[in-house]
Amino acid sequence: MAGETVITIVGNLTADPELRTTSNGGAVANFNIAATPRVYDKQSQQWVDGDALFLRCTAWRDLAEHCANSLAKGMRVIAQGRLQQRSYQANDGSQRTVIELQVDEIGPSLRYATAQVRKMQSGGHQGGNTNGGFGGNGYQQPQAPAVDPWSTPAGEFES
Repeated sequence: MAGETVITIVGNLTADPELRTTSNGGAVANFNIAATPRVYDKQSQQWVDGDALFLRCTAWRDLAEHCANSLAKGMRVIAQGRLQQRSYQANDGSQRTVIELQVDEIGPSLRYATAQVRKMQSGGHQGGNTNGGFGGNGYQQPQAPAVDPWSTPAGEFES
């Protein structure tokens, strides 16, 4: 993955994730994250919102389905992934370029909320996305830890 721009963004979903199925049967979820910085205005002595950054995000396969089933409009999330630039021809014939985040990891922010996490059974997909993410480039699935934290009841973790 050399040369890819990996970023982490914290913000709120502007709408529920939109889940689609591609022509080859793969799941893809699209959503936008709005990240709005808060700055302290010394004159008014109050915190004010800065200019929001709206970032289009795409998640593939099992991650897409998990996003659609777990995330909703307004939720504060932390997403990490790779920035990708894509060009296309709009309906009016003009050439457009967009920058999107291909999401590798996402979850709710626990700064102002709590969450319940449930392990999902693997659907047989081994990492990556359907548009050239990890396929054949030497990426290996991480090995399971010696102690599986998902199999241990809460509060009984070994150290």
